[in-house]
Amino acid sequence: MPSVGASLFWIVACAVIAPLLAGLFPRKLVPEVVLLLVAGIVVGPHVFDLAVAGSEIDLLRELGLGLLFLLAGYEIDTAEITGRGGRRALLTWLISLALAFTVVSLLSLSHVVDAGTAVAIAMTSTALGTLLPILRDAGGLDTRLGRTILDHGAFGELGPVVAMAVLLGSRGSVASIVVLGLFTAAAVLVAFIPARVRREGSRITAIIRSGSETTSQTTVRLTMLLLVALTVLAAEFGLDTILGAFAAGFILRRTTPEGDETLETKLDGLAFGFLIPIFFVTSGMAIDVAAVASEPGVLIAFVLLILLVRSGPVYVAGRFDRGADGTDPPFTVRERTQLALYAGTGLPLIVAVTGVAVDSGDMTSANASVLVAAGAITVLLFPLAASLLASTPEPVADSTGPGARGDQNPGSRP
Repeated sequence: MPSVGASLFWIVACAVIAPLLAGLFPRKLVPEVVLLLVAGIVVGPHVFDLAVAGSEIDLLRELGLGLLFLLAGYEIDTAEITGRGGRRALLTWLISLALAFTVVSLLSLSHVVDAGTAVAIAMTSTALGTLLPILRDAGGLDTRLGRTILDHGAFGELGPVVAMAVLLGSRGSVASIVVLGLFTAAAVLVAFIPARVRREGSRITAIIRSGSETTSQTTVRLTMLLLVALTVLAAEFGLDTILGAFAAGFILRRTTPEGDETLETKLDGLAFGFLIPIFFVTSGMAIDVAAVASEPGVLIAFVLLILLVRSGPVYVAGRFDRGADGTDPPFTVRERTQLALYAGTGLPLIVAVTGVAVDSGDMTSANASVLVAAGAITVLLFPLAASLLASTPEPVADSTGPGARGDQNPGSRP
């Protein structure tokens, strides 16, 4: 069995090799995340057995997962998700959830699906944290389409996390809702601490600011304290730590509403430079290739169900999107397809949901591997297809002819 040191070496080596390989592909069409997953499969216990995920590696993995969701929460504009686009994204996610439970209920009648609730929740997720580096590299975060992806991604992450807490908890739905409310209240109280310190302009604030550019790195340390505190708080309430990390991102944005480029650069270095790649590589290591190969039909079916349940409603919702003020032209068919593909991209939450189901005994590790592999396929194929659509020149219709189109909005493409 590989030692912890040897395992960490191969995991970090995969993290270094992945971006180098990604750069060999034209226009980086294969996302680095996909290569990290594949590398994890190769070095993991189910192929060459060069690395294993022990308790030490699991700690780094959890920190990477936490930073992934913290940065996702930080990117969310509160005004945006509470506005017209956010309300549409929430309604779309609720429709996806209802459709998922309908499909799973029909499949359960034929005993095709076990752990139906977990499978239904997994199908409605959007891997916003996974999409962030892809959208950043494509320069699409500041476009109208990018902001719409963020809206759907926000509820595609927050919605399944809340659904997990309520529907998969061991304490019952009513008690779970009460506990969720208590956690929310506790998180709000935590949010007032940095906001109060910042408003008062006290000596502590001056020390924090002056130390942010020294070896003290006070702002980074405070951010990590916020992340660890809320993930531990979530765990103490019996909730998934993802919820705590997401809340930490929201709070961090609240304390720096105008943004902090220096802090963001440092967090990107810590997160994407070391910890987040460890999460994706170890996620690949957990995929049982033999189990996946033995159930190719289930694998393909789950990918198609994600397209139906998650991408389908988002595609339809894009037809009625008129922007934040309701005056923009509707998205084109190509843009709606891109939006639907990005929204259907899921992995971290699929890993989380299947992990809860396995721990409770409702799902076998083999079935969980198949579902995680399906999530990995969405990360491989959906952003790639969306990038190809964005990079392919769109046919220009004759503006004077009968086929002229008035819904073109090229400036909104990433």
